[in-house]
Amino acid sequence: MEVNKLFSVKDKVVLVTGGAKGIGLMISQGFIANGAKVYISSRDAKACESSAAELNARGPGTAVALPADLLQLSECERLAAELRRREPRGVHVLVNNSGIAWGEALDTFPDKQWGRVLTLNLQRVFTLTQLLLPALEAAGAESKQDPAAVINIGSIDALRVPVFENYSYSAAKAGLHHLSRVLSAKLGPRGITVNTLACGPFETKMTAFAMKSFKGEIEEGNPMGRIGSPGDVAGACIFLASRAGSYINGATINVDGGVSNLSKM
Repeated sequence: MEVNKLFSVKDKVVLVTGGAKGIGLMISQGFIANGAKVYISSRDAKACESSAAELNARGPGTAVALPADLLQLSECERLAAELRRREPRGVHVLVNNSGIAWGEALDTFPDKQWGRVLTLNLQRVFTLTQLLLPALEAAGAESKQDPAAVINIGSIDALRVPVFENYSYSAAKAGLHHLSRVLSAKLGPRGITVNTLACGPFETKMTAFAMKSFKGEIEEGNPMGRIGSPGDVAGACIFLASRAGSYINGATINVDGGVSNLSKM
């Protein structure tokens, strides 16, 4: 069991939603650095094109921009159809990372930010997984020892009471964690693993305010004394997408330095 084969994702076809920025870009970088072909999708077409160009310059894998506004069902359907057309042999890895958050006090939290947040962070994970089932099954049929993989990007805010008032976000991510467990039981027999990464603090646009105001405190409050780096989340995804992680199914893996285990008392 050579390490370079056990953890290989070379030549695998990967879709990373929200793959042009933040944690999604970190994941895209990791797969491309290890020889995968990564489709990067988000509603920001310019960011998709820019990130794909930058990643292709690094190689050795390849990046393809495939923008879509995943809040819209029709756009999900278009994305899935285009991916199936381009990749008749299938899709080996689906990383459901696209997400939005909204923070506001309980008394004024707007109703519309429940619909938007739950749709993108939870419902569209189901939508895309469902639409790409034929492509995932085709890839998973290549070997029982190396199934296709669905990797859902969750949050430690689904494991604990959040520090900030992000009611719809934490609820959506908690739903996502359980949806992953349900799907793992259904899709395992079809050659597809489904797992969740419960991510802690990383430096992204979504966490920019917290990092600007409280980065020192966040680092000091983490058992590892730091925030997450690109290799942390990319490494976890590569593990789950490779032969090394092929017997991991229905798991929620905390990628947070252990901060979610700390007592507040």
